[in-house]
Amino acid sequence: MEKLAKFPLTEGPEGDFAFSESAIRVYLRAVNDGFDVAIVGAGPAGCTLGALLAQRGFRVMCFDDEKRPELLVGESLLPTVVDLMRRLGIEERVKAFSQFKPGVAFMHRDGQRLDFLFPDGVLGKTPNYAYNIPRPEYDNLLLERAKELGVEFVKCRAEVEPGTGGRELQLTAATLEAVPQLVGRQPKLLVDSTGRTRLFAKALGLTAERGNRNDVAYFAHYEDFDAQSKVEGQVVLSILDQGWSWRIPLPGRVSVGVVLDHSVAKRHGSTAEERLEAIIESEPILAAAGKGRRRITEVKTYTNYQLISERGHGPGWLAAGDSFGFVDPMLSPGLFMAMHMAELLDRRVFRYGPGILDQADRMSDLLGRVQAEMMDWHRAWGEIIEYFYDGRMFSMYEAGSNLSRVYKKWAFPAMMERHLSRQITRMVSGVATRSRYGRGLLAYSSKHLVWDTKPPEHYAVRAGQAV
Repeated sequence: MEKLAKFPLTEGPEGDFAFSESAIRVYLRAVNDGFDVAIVGAGPAGCTLGALLAQRGFRVMCFDDEKRPELLVGESLLPTVVDLMRRLGIEERVKAFSQFKPGVAFMHRDGQRLDFLFPDGVLGKTPNYAYNIPRPEYDNLLLERAKELGVEFVKCRAEVEPGTGGRELQLTAATLEAVPQLVGRQPKLLVDSTGRTRLFAKALGLTAERGNRNDVAYFAHYEDFDAQSKVEGQVVLSILDQGWSWRIPLPGRVSVGVVLDHSVAKRHGSTAEERLEAIIESEPILAAAGKGRRRITEVKTYTNYQLISERGHGPGWLAAGDSFGFVDPMLSPGLFMAMHMAELLDRRVFRYGPGILDQADRMSDLLGRVQAEMMDWHRAWGEIIEYFYDGRMFSMYEAGSNLSRVYKKWAFPAMMERHLSRQITRMVSGVATRSRYGRGLLAYSSKHLVWDTKPPEHYAVRAGQAV
């Protein structure tokens, strides 16, 4: 009972002290069977996966160091995330503290604007809306839902080391000693959900493929900053003289961020606060919209946001969410990718129940398939995001606008323009991002259906060159 002694005592009705029923139940379960899965990190990927596994009868523990920053990138969701919210039974709770999101708009420095709303029918069975979320509240809700479904959370910073007995990684003896629920026994499977910390990859010395940009992002929350949404809650992305920016409407505030090359950022001051304010003032689109702004949070800095690990699993472990890979924040795919990977693992691997953890070869095969699918997701998002970065998306939009003016509504060219717009909407919403047809249609259209327009270079996001 030495391990049980580490559980906190609770006061009984007569002033006596004893172990709580829940503490005894957890201890006895661990003594008898141990935990099936230990998740390191309590972010969206880890909590989503933990909740889904608990629903399938897995005994899940989650290590949580309870360190949560006030601001995080990933404040705007895609419609596909709403499907998963419903599966977890949390949409109404999310709705209560979030801003309804009907779509996204792209504004160009020369005045052009593309509006992608989510009309009925275009996204199939997926809801034609999403939410803009305060991340602390959203992340805490996912954690609470995982607890409600039976995930055991422990406040501890877990450490890992080379494994034994067929495991590539395992928890250190010090970690096992610090967590009485484990009773000194290794879980059958470890999951890395430490985000960009990438604890397991670093412990194993795994390399990663990095993006080709040298960008840095600065963002903060403001009051009295015009989001310039045509419909309330619409997210607005702007192509600036240098780099690009986001404006995400949130309840009572707007999240404003700028993304640009490191070399350009250095010209705007020495601190994150100086740089963000100076960049806003130097960009006509933002300066006008933020004329009466008041910053109400600190300024956060993000770098290195394009990365994917060479390997996301091995004997006894796997990586989920940002620990496996993360993509450029344009189009807001990050949180979707983290939560979708958790759901993909649940549907492709853990649907077979806890017994799958004892089938090493089959686990390796199934996890390999998930990794391949996630690799394709990353490639697909990278492709469509590049259409915005290199100017081809605005060039296609200009060509489509010309067709709509010249030809009648039901003429074939105008019908093609509407069809292409529907496909792009499906792709940027996460519904058909990996569609071979959609990706092929975009590639063909950008090469053969664009004429009498400004060249893509005119619309491209400028990197570090002088204006």
